[in-house]
Amino acid sequence: MKKKQTQIFAISGVKNSGKTTLITRLLPILSGQGLLVATIKHDGHDFNADVPGTDTYRHFHAGAYGTAIFSDHKYMIVKQQPDVTEEQLMDLFPEADLILLEGFKTCPYRKIELIRKGNSVESVCEGYDLAAIATDLAPGELKRTDLSIPILDLNDPQKIAACILEDRRIK
Repeated sequence: MKKKQTQIFAISGVKNSGKTTLITRLLPILSGQGLLVATIKHDGHDFNADVPGTDTYRHFHAGAYGTAIFSDHKYMIVKQQPDVTEEQLMDLFPEADLILLEGFKTCPYRKIELIRKGNSVESVCEGYDLAAIATDLAPGELKRTDLSIPILDLNDPQKIAACILEDRRIK
């Protein structure tokens, strides 16, 4: 059986640029188009994957290097493993039509960079396969060197989703 061709697309930007907010606005639009969409986020500060008091939390803190819990409809695995990559995690979603990466400013995947008023004015993703910039800045306020990169309205998730879908057809 041939593996499905999954499109990878990053929603990038500096801290507090609105990446999570935009992704949560894009997901219903993209899944409403019949796509199976998964997300992968990198956390540079480490994270708590389980809730204190649960059985799996207790197992993990008693010394298990990994735990898994599942029901009839979902599962969760927490595993201590150094040097995990997004490519390894992508393999966990073989049925996905699209995987959205949150962050990953310099990754080799197509991306839309968010530049939000009061947070940043300059592109940090130019040169890293940037498909578009989504911003709420006025044209004169945005600092960039590649003027051929399309500008999208940060507050228009429909157009941003359309950009991802159009880019998806091209690749």
